[in-house]
Amino acid sequence: MSTEVPYAADAELSLSYDEIEVLRRQFQKEEEEGHVTTQTKFNYAWGLVKSPQREQQVLGVRLLQEIYKSEPKRRRECLYYLALGHYKMGNYEDAKKFNALLIEKEPTNMQAQSLETLIDSSVAREGYIGMAIAGGAAALGTLLLAGLIRKAVRKQQ
Repeated sequence: MSTEVPYAADAELSLSYDEIEVLRRQFQKEEEEGHVTTQTKFNYAWGLVKSPQREQQVLGVRLLQEIYKSEPKRRRECLYYLALGHYKMGNYEDAKKFNALLIEKEPTNMQAQSLETLIDSSVAREGYIGMAIAGGAAALGTLLLAGLIRKAVRKQQ
């Protein structure tokens, strides 16, 4: 069995509702039996992080954080999917933090390097959007101010 995990770009693909439902049912079955295995919890969290729905991603991240705290042997996998989950939710600062921890432990990890590129691109894109919004607001403010000044000048004449 291969232990290789997909590059971050591949991880962008979402699981279908049916695939997530299979993982959820297994998780709930074990929960009802009184003990959820770490593997089942991880699989469910992994599926939720890969969901296109934010509320599922949030739950996936929460489950991964629980595993990270309680299962030291699973931290490497958790770091990556915590970073991915935060990235997909737009929490780029948290995504960078978790991904940096993984890169610190595994500097040649191609998956983490790929995710770092995605995170950095998204941060840059958000920065450009923010600058465009700020620029547009400033231009609108200038036009409104100019209009008010013209109106005031006309009233004085």
